[in-house]
Amino acid sequence: MFCMVGERINTTRKRVQQAVADRDAAYIQQDVQAQQQCGAQYIDINAGARIGHETKDMQWLLEVVQPVVTVPLCLDSPDPKVLAMAYERVQKPPMINSISLEKARFDAMAPFLEGKKCKIVALCLDDSGLPKTALQIVQRAETIVMRLAGLGFSRDAVYVDPLVQPVSTDTKNGAMVLEAVSEIRKALAGVHIICGLSNISYGLPKRKIINRTFLSLMMAAGLDAAILDPLDADLTAVLKTTQMLLGQDLYCAKYLKAFRAGELPG
Repeated sequence: MFCMVGERINTTRKRVQQAVADRDAAYIQQDVQAQQQCGAQYIDINAGARIGHETKDMQWLLEVVQPVVTVPLCLDSPDPKVLAMAYERVQKPPMINSISLEKARFDAMAPFLEGKKCKIVALCLDDSGLPKTALQIVQRAETIVMRLAGLGFSRDAVYVDPLVQPVSTDTKNGAMVLEAVSEIRKALAGVHIICGLSNISYGLPKRKIINRTFLSLMMAAGLDAAILDPLDADLTAVLKTTQMLLGQDLYCAKYLKAFRAGELPG
């Protein structure tokens, strides 16, 4: 089953940041409920944009979101202290976003993660910077999966992020990550593969059509999770159609259900 992580409760989004600053609980709750209704299996919570306020903002968001959420949360912060605080406050085992092979980040996150019941987003990033080839991505994926196994994480708990980079900076970036996803799927049976989908279109016009097309290609390569906007009806229509075409929708049942509900544009 493809896992949609709803990306919208993120204070880098101006409307969300304003709602958090104003403590507008109704706006946040309505957005969370809408993401769930559109099929999100996790709701990402990121409170990092208001410098100096992340801990209190995260606490407030958790208090506001959990009374209306029925799916687990994805706790999104680079700060292990914020994640530790949030982990103690969630009602369901969460997804943690994220850990990487950067020494400072891994060493800071490892003590927090050891023994935890959660999913973990594992970035294919080390101290040498962003990967430059598909082989580098795969090698980093293998290393971080192995190191997370040492912390007690089964492969099913690991969501490898191959780090989608914009095609606007290098037109080979799309093909590179597609190759890497395919190779990770072969090399690391049982892991999940996730990405921040919209990174691919950064700096280009008509980003939504790029994101939709890229989602279909990535799913064909082996992607089984994405951090995306569940309220983008055209994007979720592409997701459901691709699942059907890849043989992941028995008797086309999900596709036909979406059609009857008027969820398929065109």
